[in-house]
Amino acid sequence: MKTSWRSASLVASAAVVLALTTACGQDGGSATGSRNVGATAAPGDVGTIGAGAGAGLGTGADGAQTPASPPRPAGKLSVSTNAEIGEMVTDGAGRTLYRFDEDTAKPPRTTCENDCATAWPPVAADDAVAGEGIDKALLGEVTRPDGTKQLTIGGWPAYRYAEDAAAGDVKGQGVGGTWYALAADGGKAEAAARPGLSTRDDPELGEIVVDGNGMTVYRFMKDEAWPEPVSACTGACLEKWPVVAPVEPDDTEGVVKKDLMTFTRPDGAEQQTVDCWPVYTFAGDEKAGDTDGQGVGGTWYAVAPDGKPVGAPEK
Repeated sequence: MKTSWRSASLVASAAVVLALTTACGQDGGSATGSRNVGATAAPGDVGTIGAGAGAGLGTGADGAQTPASPPRPAGKLSVSTNAEIGEMVTDGAGRTLYRFDEDTAKPPRTTCENDCATAWPPVAADDAVAGEGIDKALLGEVTRPDGTKQLTIGGWPAYRYAEDAAAGDVKGQGVGGTWYALAADGGKAEAAARPGLSTRDDPELGEIVVDGNGMTVYRFMKDEAWPEPVSACTGACLEKWPVVAPVEPDDTEGVVKKDLMTFTRPDGAEQQTVDCWPVYTFAGDEKAGDTDGQGVGGTWYAVAPDGKPVGAPEK
């Protein structure tokens, strides 16, 4: 969690006080109503366009409503994992698929038309193939008001987001509080609550520690750990490198628990350690999975599960 030293001091608990008595080196503590692809569902009614959906209906020169562009093919669907929102459905090109809260799944019905469908292009149903992680029994279709067939997953009409520029983009997640990436069962893709500290496999750094928000955790090479933790990051340094607030040992996963403890900073705030080394996040990391703090100044490095600095030069 990104937090300042001011807010970190508010998080201290009775359990933390007990942890302070432990010195470094000691043990610390189903299918929906969607029809199968190839069947015909009832045409959807045009409903209210939600926030972020590109409100408004397209019109022709005579003032009549104009149909949206034909849905683009889906190809082979699969399940991808995003550091922020967990598992989600992607199409054959790796593009994220979304659902709209103002649609319905029982029966399948689409309410995103015209300008909305320009911002959120519907996914065609005719060539959709269930790939790894996708139950083909949950794939279906709904007939749109313009007569085109739109893919449904678990009954929910599927869309792409026009502002997603590349495979894996999730810029549509949460737009207007009504648009969400699709989970494989048709639900909303939302990451499960993470432990206070856990680990993830980074493609460049390997297994590293992250906080409860999935943000990378770092060590400062000027700090000390023995005989007790001492932080050399003070003042303005803490604005760039917020301390990791206390975490209960039971609220961790994959992190070595020996010498997983907290200490009191000179300003009275409590800070978490891994292997007795003070740990921080980086204000320059904008989202879960970022590692922009790695190697900054030759003194800041991501943390391995045992507390060692990842990629730091050997002394």
